[in-house]
Amino acid sequence: MYAVLSASRLMKAAEVRKVCAELRNNPTLLMALELTAKEELYQRFEKEKAASETLTAS
Repeated sequence: MYAVLSASRLMKAAEVRKVCAELRNNPTLLMALELTAKEELYQRFEKEKAASETLTAS
């Protein structure tokens, strides 16, 4: 399984390696982070969908 690491701040290479190793060794943590990211994406999608529905002409 591949995971994408996204940083909200600039990280040194050692920090990135440390985070990647931690995620690799703890699949439960990886699943929790993935679920959180998917929930955020779904909420954004729903918000955009609701906004686009109000702008359509009938």
